[in-house]
Amino acid sequence: MKPTPKDDVLSPRECASVLKALADETRLRILESLLAEEKCVSDLVRELGCPQPHVSHHLRILRDSGVVEGLREGKQVCYRISPMVQRALAHQEGKALNFGCCELRFPESILAAAKSRARHMVHV
Repeated sequence: MKPTPKDDVLSPRECASVLKALADETRLRILESLLAEEKCVSDLVRELGCPQPHVSHHLRILRDSGVVEGLREGKQVCYRISPMVQRALAHQEGKALNFGCCELRFPESILAAAKSRARHMVHV
């Protein structure tokens, strides 16, 4: 789901989709992990201690809502936060994820790492 052009503020429908996707502890843990760095499904399975189908199910929900995006690397699929989330992070100078309709806060160390990565991706 892509944000509307006006200052990257999500429409009510887009906001509801993002909030619904993030209204689960496992999906929040996945997002927090991906804010730190891009990871393949197998990495997330080990980190979360959940079965691969369970992790893949939650990644699909996050992907469908536009929160993450998957990139195929050979037989593996690796995930990273989407440009929408990167912009939401940039709007708050790395202190929160501001979607225009709502704001999410994670531990400073997680957001600082994500901000640093996002800055690097823009300059590459």
